[in-house]
Amino acid sequence: MTTKIKLKKKSNGHDVLVLAKHPMETGNRKDKKTGKVIPAHYITTMNFSVNGTNVVEASLSQGVSANPLIGTSLSGLKAGDKVTVSWVDNQDGGESAEATVK
Repeated sequence: MTTKIKLKKKSNGHDVLVLAKHPMETGNRKDKKTGKVIPAHYITTMNFSVNGTNVVEASLSQGVSANPLIGTSLSGLKAGDKVTVSWVDNQDGGESAEATVK
């Protein structure tokens, strides 16, 4: 899985867009070849932090599509600030990515 962050400067701050490569399985679909139910596998929490301080927490569930694009707006960011996004899923997996404000 891969997580990518994109920071976009806006007049009132920055938009932070995160693309998380993740299957986001609901637990309701069946494998077409085997007929077995594909186990639920989805992101439960995504945290956004600036310079190590958590500023936004998003709760996700099975209702979110595969490879979700999640975004938030942050104000007060300065050049050199580090924006980190981390997530965990219902199978104790997780990932993080970091971007520096230019």
